[in-house]
Amino acid sequence: MAEKKTNSYIETVGRRKTSTARVRMTPSTKMSILINEKEYDAYFPTNELKGIINDPFSESKISDKFEITVHVNGGGSHSQAEAVRHGIARGLVEFNAELHDVVKKAGYLKRDPRAKERRKFGLKKARKAPQWSKR
Repeated sequence: MAEKKTNSYIETVGRRKTSTARVRMTPSTKMSILINEKEYDAYFPTNELKGIINDPFSESKISDKFEITVHVNGGGSHSQAEAVRHGIARGLVEFNAELHDVVKKAGYLKRDPRAKERRKFGLKKARKAPQWSKR
């Protein structure tokens, strides 16, 4: 029987719209978040986007510190931030299963399925039709 290999880190994937974030969480003495080899303050300059990333930690009230490295691509900055949040939330649940109910209730474990609808033939956008005139 094969032994289960133990890693010193937790690796998860978070998604939103067309963004995909591969999140690697390592227990550490201090908190640090690197996104695409940049400090997360530099990658997400607005407080709203930083808050989205910190939501799972504030919601779960976890005192453990992590060194988090993220590779994120696709989509816009907001959807990338939500993909990172999804990945971090999954990682926290894998780290401590007792956090599952708290993080799930906040809605961070669900992969948000909303995405842009495709354009249909004969229409200007997904649902917008050309202007109709009677004569």
